[in-house]
Amino acid sequence: MTIRYDGKVAIVTGAGNGLGRSHALVLAARGAKVVVNDLGGTVDGSGGALTAAETVVKEIIAAGGEAIANGANVTKADEVEAMVKQAMDTWGRIDILVNNAGILRDKSFSKMPLSDFQLVVDVHLMGAATCTKAVWDIMKAQEYGRIVKTSSSSGLYGNFGQSNYGAAKMGVVGLMNVLHLEGAKYNIKVNALAPAAATRMTENLGIDEEELALMKVEAVSAGLLYLVSEEAESRLVLCAGAGGYAATRIYETEGIYLPPEQQNPESIAANIESILDPAGQHLSVQGADQSIKFVKKAKAALSETA
Repeated sequence: MTIRYDGKVAIVTGAGNGLGRSHALVLAARGAKVVVNDLGGTVDGSGGALTAAETVVKEIIAAGGEAIANGANVTKADEVEAMVKQAMDTWGRIDILVNNAGILRDKSFSKMPLSDFQLVVDVHLMGAATCTKAVWDIMKAQEYGRIVKTSSSSGLYGNFGQSNYGAAKMGVVGLMNVLHLEGAKYNIKVNALAPAAATRMTENLGIDEEELALMKVEAVSAGLLYLVSEEAESRLVLCAGAGGYAATRIYETEGIYLPPEQQNPESIAANIESILDPAGQHLSVQGADQSIKFVKKAKAALSETA
């Protein structure tokens, strides 16, 4: 089976360099028509020019593909809506959205201005939400859509000096979880990609040159291609880097029930090993599953004492 995207239209944000450029190129190589979006700024989000996006478009066209350039700022709803209109006017549909645009403003939390925290959250989380909102009703009407959020190990597990970035990158996982539920009946699949790749956003993180050489963007883009395919899972956090692929999932332990007289911090401390016991841990389908589980435990315990 060969995965292709003939007849599909994709928007890739932050596609002028690095991972976004790689995503745009491989989607086009497999038949997709691509909107190459890039504000053209630096890693910290300053500046802007359409040149980077236009260069990628030229690469795609030279290879026999179809693409158009767009310089919308993903934090500005009017610019994003204009980008979506450009795609619809050109090709009449939008099948794939890759939320890849991002910036860094790294500092320890005590030294980080709140303005830097806000800006990073605005680009990564609100930018993803703004772009998704702009294509959502189109995908619902088509009864087809593939959306990928870009998460990060910094959000999934934490990374010193990246409280803003980590908060945003875990935030997009929460957005994915909800949109997976809301989009299911319209054949809209929503996933997240947690990449490890050598790009300008990783070049100052102190990673060894030999290791960086293994972290090619193409290996991550292979994961992206799966996540936006017709056969893809939905609500999957796919981790990809250096040829390695894994899934991050949020499990909840089975937990315990404590009767009213033991519902206090001392009893929780005394039973913490049972609370943390991974035996019987499970994936929840939706948020209400947690409440249902706890209520069932309470009712079962009460029936035993009745």
